Amino acid sequence: MAELKMPEINSVINSVIIAGNLTKDPVFRQTNSGGTPVVNFSIACNRRFRDSNHMWQEDVCYVGVVAWNKLAESCRDNLKKSSAVLVDGELQSRTWKAQDGTSRTVVEIKARRIQFLNKRKKNGEDDEEGFIEDECHDIHHGEIPDDEASHIYEYKYLSSD
Repeated sequence: MAELKMPEINSVINSVIIAGNLTKDPVFRQTNSGGTPVVNFSIACNRRFRDSNHMWQEDVCYVGVVAWNKLAESCRDNLKKSSAVLVDGELQSRTWKAQDGTSRTVVEIKARRIQFLNKRKKNGEDDEEGFIEDECHDIHHGEIPDDEASHIYEYKYLSSD
């Protein structure tokens, strides 16, 4: 019998891209060792499907996100409850001991890039340029399908690199 081997994959294996709206304001803090900026927030992502009666249903998935360094600072400064974002990152799990002594585990997205999808106001007027980019990050513009163009505006990527 032939030996089974994992196929070689030259691309990133642990990668996720998800869009949604923040369920609460982001929580910003700095680590005790070194003061590294970190922000946590969760997003709600909707999924539409047809049930067994062929009726449209909607389901909501809540996903936790963590961002570090300059990306965390940009999230703190630009995001709030209900902000629309597109998150590019990787899944990670972490385990800790709760106050009652039990082990807790969470799976969340460690963000590499976050795309802010809401239009930003500048001095009370609409700012067509979107969010201001950190100097050390590249800007990527994407095309928006015509059916979404009425409620999504120009955007820029903010990267954790």
